[in-house]
Amino acid sequence: MHRTSQFLLHYHRTRVANRATKPCDVFINHRGIDTKRTVATLLYDHFYRLNLHPFLDSKNMKPGDKLFDNINGAIRKCKVGVAVFSPRYCESYFCLHELALMMESRKKVIPIFCDVKPSQLRAVDNGKCAMEDIRRFNWALEEAKYTVGLTFDSLKGNWSDVVTSTSDNIIKTLIEMEGEKKMQRHKSTPILYV
Repeated sequence: MHRTSQFLLHYHRTRVANRATKPCDVFINHRGIDTKRTVATLLYDHFYRLNLHPFLDSKNMKPGDKLFDNINGAIRKCKVGVAVFSPRYCESYFCLHELALMMESRKKVIPIFCDVKPSQLRAVDNGKCAMEDIRRFNWALEEAKYTVGLTFDSLKGNWSDVVTSTSDNIIKTLIEMEGEKKMQRHKSTPILYV
């Protein structure tokens, strides 16, 4: 717990210092109609209280913002993603596009299977998307299906537990990323012999 507290304190100081230019730490990918009023907003609020910089479309965007410009930029600059899969997730072009972009960008994605089984996820050709998009989306869904994630049954589960488990995994991932970054900087620092 001490390591986590130190990390969050350091993160808060860095965030305050770089508030204007700092990219988001966590991108929350979700189907609004299914999860915005539950797990997506709970995750956003929890990450925000931990002084992390989450991205949730309804919280970070304002009228007049260009959807794809803002969302694509946030995904490309984020450190880690959370994909909240739900029964109607695959009906949304935006959800599938965001997931595909996270996977193509090789972001670490933590899936939450909320009231849906991984085997139920697939993009369906409804005539509205190009076949290339359908292939891209199904590839991203396959990647997510074979990524260890969290499962949640909203009728039996506790929202607090899924939020806590997700944030614990996110913090662990960010700590590991910071450690890797320090090791890379240390490797690239020239050694001067006197």
